[in-house]
Amino acid sequence: MSRLPQPGNTHNGINWRQLLRDVRFWKIAGQVIAIVVLVSVVAIFTDNLLYNLGRLNIELGFDFLDSQASFDIGESSIAYDRSSSYARALLVGLINSLKVTGLGLIFATIIGLVAGIARLSDNWLLRKLALVYVEIFRNLPLLLQLFFWYFAVFLKLPPVEKAIALPGRIFFSNRGVFLPWFSSHQATAIWLVLLGVGVVAALGGWRWRSQMMVEQGRPSFPVLWASGVFLCAVLLALIITKTGPFLFSLPQMNDAAQLEGGLRLTPEFCTILVGLVVYTGSFIAEIVRGGIQSVPQGQREAGSALGLKSGQLMRLVILPQALRVIIPPLTSQYLNLAKNSSLAIAIGFPDIYFVASTTFNQTGRAVEVMLLIMVTYLTISLTISVLMNLFNQQVQIKER
Repeated sequence: MSRLPQPGNTHNGINWRQLLRDVRFWKIAGQVIAIVVLVSVVAIFTDNLLYNLGRLNIELGFDFLDSQASFDIGESSIAYDRSSSYARALLVGLINSLKVTGLGLIFATIIGLVAGIARLSDNWLLRKLALVYVEIFRNLPLLLQLFFWYFAVFLKLPPVEKAIALPGRIFFSNRGVFLPWFSSHQATAIWLVLLGVGVVAALGGWRWRSQMMVEQGRPSFPVLWASGVFLCAVLLALIITKTGPFLFSLPQMNDAAQLEGGLRLTPEFCTILVGLVVYTGSFIAEIVRGGIQSVPQGQREAGSALGLKSGQLMRLVILPQALRVIIPPLTSQYLNLAKNSSLAIAIGFPDIYFVASTTFNQTGRAVEVMLLIMVTYLTISLTISVLMNLFNQQVQIKER
């Protein structure tokens, strides 16, 4: 005899009592409720924003980007003047921010890696110097360090006519650092294309020979093959263009006692770059030290038993295993460096935040300008995160 369903237990074939006791239902329901609450909050804030803008007779839009900026930017990598649009001014600021962030990531990684390894050195003096560097710069506010580098270092350098000259035509003055640099010519584009093809072919050759070495168990000289392929691309470019890829420009003093030629790095650019590199490098040093110490002592003993020298042991055995521990916190420091670059406004470097602030002051478009700044830094941070996560996947142990 079949059992009749209890009243209130089912409705249209659904057993609500059983459903409400199901953990899977509440997991899905909780996510749906969270999404509904989030969308509701965003809708309320958006409606409130539009209402207040309407009361002030302000229309939300980005048409102001086509208007004339009418302000100067002290440092620009692309053509810009006062008659340019706000959109081009923001592009100049974005390029400046990307330059600082890109160079900062490279140099901070190098300094952090060197200081982190030095913290574990057998040399007492080297170990203590690395410790002093980490403890000083890691515990001082970044803004204070920027002021120190700007007002106490770069602005205190001698004037141009008395610039400090180093070997290689490198000059230090209160107008910036002047370096030898390259300038392009008609054949530069051909060189860049052929060198790009050479790099891709060299990587392919290196991977092919490395795979053969693993599969066949005999030396296949992948580095030699990659170098040979790239050298062939260079020789081909020389044969086609009959010249080098760039012209070399050296800074030199003219008759007016002013430096010209080469590459000039402004005091503001040097300040924000040095400040970010030194500050972030101190944190990376501790991350590297912790990653190295996480590798079991048996790995070092095994490498030493194979006859590896200390440099080879660190490069071939220790660091590849330490990367699995280093990369996650290293990603956080990379993101901090990208976001901390916005402090460049404190010393007058025209990054994206500096230009956006000037744009806001002139146009009064607070909401639109803040949205542009948020989207810019979010895009930069997400790009760094994606690239570092991909790299992290490559160094993780893969089970077979």
